[in-house]
Amino acid sequence: MAKEVKFEEKLQNLEEIVKELEEGNVDLDDAINKYTEAMKIAKECSEKLDNATKAVNKILNENGELEDFKEMEVQE
Repeated sequence: MAKEVKFEEKLQNLEEIVKELEEGNVDLDDAINKYTEAMKIAKECSEKLDNATKAVNKILNENGELEDFKEMEVQE
């Protein structure tokens, strides 16, 4: 079974790829492959953040069930 790469490791990989591409010392074929890999990593990170946001925005109600978090209106 393959070990899942942590979010922080994915971000670090993404930063390294971006740095390599910005330096411009990569031939076209490698640049295309690196760009494709970067887009894949960016999509995975975005999905992970979306899922984390959804999880954080859920709260337990009085019955112990999860429900969407609704901000309370502030009265002045």
